[in-house]
Amino acid sequence: MLENKSDNLHENADGQEKELAPTQDPQEQTSSPQTEQPTPGSEDEHDEAINEIDESNAEDAEDEGHQERHAIPMPDYHAMEMEALVNELEKLVANEKIQAIKAHVDGIKSEFDLKFQELLEEKKEEFLENGGNEIDFHFSSPVKKRFNEAYSDYKSKRNEYYKTLEKRLKENLQKRLDIIEELKGLINVEENINETYKHFKEIQDRWRNAGPIPRVSYNDVWRTYHHHVEIFYDFLDLNRDLRDLDFKHNLEEKQKLIERAEALSDEQDINKAFRELQILHKIWKEDIGPVDREHREDVWNRFSAATKVIHKKRQQFFKNQEEIYEANLKVKQDIIAKIAAIAAQPVNSHNLWQKQIREIETLREQFFKAGKVPYKVNEQTWSGFKEAVRRFNRNKNTYYKNLKKEQHRNLEKKLELVALAESLKESEDWDQTTPVMKKIQSDWKKIGHVPRKHSDKVWADFKAACNHYFDRLHARKNKDFEKEMEAFEKKKAFMEEIKAFELSGDSEKDLEQVKAFIEQWKAFGKIPFNKKSIEGKFNKVLDALFKKMNLDKKEAELIKYDNKLQALADADNDNLIRNEKIFIRKKIDEVKNEIRQLENNLQFINADDDNPIVKDVKKNIQTYKDDLAIWKAKLKELRTI
Repeated sequence: MLENKSDNLHENADGQEKELAPTQDPQEQTSSPQTEQPTPGSEDEHDEAINEIDESNAEDAEDEGHQERHAIPMPDYHAMEMEALVNELEKLVANEKIQAIKAHVDGIKSEFDLKFQELLEEKKEEFLENGGNEIDFHFSSPVKKRFNEAYSDYKSKRNEYYKTLEKRLKENLQKRLDIIEELKGLINVEENINETYKHFKEIQDRWRNAGPIPRVSYNDVWRTYHHHVEIFYDFLDLNRDLRDLDFKHNLEEKQKLIERAEALSDEQDINKAFRELQILHKIWKEDIGPVDREHREDVWNRFSAATKVIHKKRQQFFKNQEEIYEANLKVKQDIIAKIAAIAAQPVNSHNLWQKQIREIETLREQFFKAGKVPYKVNEQTWSGFKEAVRRFNRNKNTYYKNLKKEQHRNLEKKLELVALAESLKESEDWDQTTPVMKKIQSDWKKIGHVPRKHSDKVWADFKAACNHYFDRLHARKNKDFEKEMEAFEKKKAFMEEIKAFELSGDSEKDLEQVKAFIEQWKAFGKIPFNKKSIEGKFNKVLDALFKKMNLDKKEAELIKYDNKLQALADADNDNLIRNEKIFIRKKIDEVKNEIRQLENNLQFINADDDNPIVKDVKKNIQTYKDDLAIWKAKLKELRTI
């Protein structure tokens, strides 16, 4: 029987053995006295360097294509035209592992969408300026079709890959957990020590070949495994020759890794150095076992020190990158200013316009080749560039139009509006016709000059038709206002009655009575806009009643919201309904984001469900989910208007 040195294990309340968490190298935890402690700053920096490697390796843990991902160059997609971007996308999807190209595809899609949107806006502007109707505008191009096909192919392959990945990762994780349990059992097996050692080596081989696991489990699983490997080596009465032979071999291998890590400080390509350091840490953790106590702390400290050197260089590299991005930003801002200055210059000859077109094209090419800018101002910079170019194009297009033909087209448009206004001036369908008449007036203002000989007559005809309709509308509204004031007085008196209402204690009966109050309130009809504050006061009275009735929050909110819907419907204002929809959708997005953030945070809390923090997070998630259900129900009701 192999003896377990129990002084290195603790028992929990159930009498089960509880593992000690490693405090340094997960393979080489030791109970020897601590050496001189580093300063807090250097310790934090050391932890940051090791954690950076651990997180990167954990990310790669479930990705069998991570080596390919790191090896694929990341071109400057911002400098490429749409055709080149599509070529890059097609090449990646056809030749690379689908799980290795996500960052590249995302970069290509972002740049392609920006450039195509710019082209689309230019084409739309040309279409409208040439007399087209916005609702009829449509534009497509072969390069967009190719992009859509390549991106669709990428999504199909990606979905097919990830469909099977999750199941495989879970199976591999269970395999590794089972191996750990088998490893833990070795210390209690009654058999010849040599047989136990062979069994241990066989377990190590199976562990190395167990396959990738989910990244969230990676570091914890490896720490647990090495913890029990260490117990097997250090705390069991293992054959000393076999143990020392293993220790010696592991020490030699780790010294080689240390030398390779230290040599990386001379590597000029910091990204390459970091990737190689990742691999060295992966080998250290996954392929090489522990060393004897005498050398453990020294080898780990040397390896950590080499890691810290690369970490510092990488931090400096990113700092330098930010400085480069800031310099690129200044270049792009100067280019935008030059384009804006050219667009502001008045030009009245063909030769000058051609000269400016060549200058703008040169500046445009320089802009795309200027390199990346800080992420926080990327969208703002792009918008400024687009607006400056668009302003120039508008001026250019205006110059090259045939003014005489444009005026005749304007005349045709205005004659159409006159005919439409005259056809509607006697309409009694006020709700439908009024927005149309307002739009006709708005459209009229957008139309340019017409030939002078037709100008006075067409304006007189249009003005007469519009005035006739709106004079009739105003006469009707004066009568409606009297009715609205009457409804307001009724509501004011009725609210005083409701305030005096006493609940009976029968919740079902009381709820029906409150609903009857609401129906009666709605039946009074529309009130003047400047008196709408009474609706808020009415809702406060309802809130007080619902609170006394202990009514379910969602039900109470929807009952009150039904009253608000009626008010929106009576307001005869599409903008109010549109704004309400926008507001509710925004609230839905905000609540969804909160739920997503809390659920994401929950994944990083390494504790069971009884932990107070976990309970609190789950409680908050449920609260947001309840709110989400209410907002969705409100949106559903709003769509019925």
